[in-house]
Amino acid sequence: MIRAKKGFILRRLGQEYMVVPVGEAGRDFNGMLRLNETGAFYWREIEKGITKEQLIEKMLERYEELDKDIACKDLEEFLEEIKVALESEDEHS
Repeated sequence: MIRAKKGFILRRLGQEYMVVPVGEAGRDFNGMLRLNETGAFYWREIEKGITKEQLIEKMLERYEELDKDIACKDLEEFLEEIKVALESEDEHS
C-alpha cells in the first residue's frame, strides 16, 4: 500500500501543483515537490492509500491511450521522485 506521510499537503498555484510539508514534516523536509496534473492525480490517490496495481488501473482508465508498460515505468519514476513524502512499509505495518 502506498500512502502519503502525515503533514504533506497538495496545493495548487495557478497551473502548477505543489506538495508542501507542514508542521513536523516541515522540520524534516525543507522544500516542496512540484507536480504536473498527472502527478497531482497520483498524489490525490496516494493520500487515500492505494496499491501500485490499483493506481496503474486508475491511470489506464483515465488515459485510455496509455500503454501499461509505460504507465508502470512512469509510476515507478514518480514514486522515486516523491519518496520523501511517502510512508515506508514499516511505518504502517
